[in-house]
Amino acid sequence: MSTFGDGLDKAVQKAFTRPTPKSAGAQMRYLVKQYKGTKAVAQMLRISQRTVERYVKDQIKKPRPDLAARLEREVKARWQPQIRAKAREKAASTGGIVIDTRARLGYVAPIGSTDEDRIRHLTVALPPHHAARLFEAQEQGASDDRLREIAAEALKETYFQDGGRRAGSLEEVHFTDIEHLEFDL
Repeated sequence: MSTFGDGLDKAVQKAFTRPTPKSAGAQMRYLVKQYKGTKAVAQMLRISQRTVERYVKDQIKKPRPDLAARLEREVKARWQPQIRAKAREKAASTGGIVIDTRARLGYVAPIGSTDEDRIRHLTVALPPHHAARLFEAQEQGASDDRLREIAAEALKETYFQDGGRRAGSLEEVHFTDIEHLEFDL
């Protein structure tokens, strides 16, 4: 499970204009339409083709918990791709992204500064170029560690250095022990 990747996905999902299908049958019909067949859906969900067909016909109505979670995740990942793209584009070009986190933050700085790591609760509006970097890295399949590094660099510039107005000699920000992380567009 990816903390940063899932957080970015949830932020984009807030832009959806219609709710995702709720019932297992409706979710399965949507996936069959997207994949243009029951065989591909069965392989993706790791169930039999006949089981997919039975969900489509509403012969089975209640999936087991692990299948229900996979089904919902796959539907949300494919739901309203144009709305998703517009939300990402807006955040990357004009709107930026807001990060709300409670985590251990510290930094590497010259001797004499109070660079001790400590738990901080921050809500910071990141400029569009940082949102663009986060979304680009996510699309390229970056690991959660890489997304955390990009977010730490963004917090360094935006929060600690205040856009170049202070802490100019700050070298590196540590962003660890994440208790809470949420993004908003």
